[in-house]
Amino acid sequence: MANPWRGEVELVLDGERRVMRLTLGALAELEAALDEGALIDLVRRFEGGACSSRDVLALIVAGLRGGGWQGTAADLVSAEITGGPMAAARAAAELLARAFTPPETTG
Repeated sequence: MANPWRGEVELVLDGERRVMRLTLGALAELEAALDEGALIDLVRRFEGGACSSRDVLALIVAGLRGGGWQGTAADLVSAEITGGPMAAARAAAELLARAFTPPETTG
């Protein structure tokens, strides 16, 4: 099970439960893959509801790779994501939000 306190989000890909996380390396790959702007621009697009399918795909790939997956975006062309494109978009948005939300502290 994914650990939300570590910024992890689960996604079922071709029937296999995968853990996604945006590590520093995954964030760097994501930023390099973005056609325009920086990560803050991506965050703004998601917050404003103006994200593209390319944004979702880039986040999913980065998250999967941060979780240890060795695939590429091309591997996802024929992959089945349980819940379809809307589930992928929700998972991508949650992944992005968790990456930039500090963990709660008790005290």
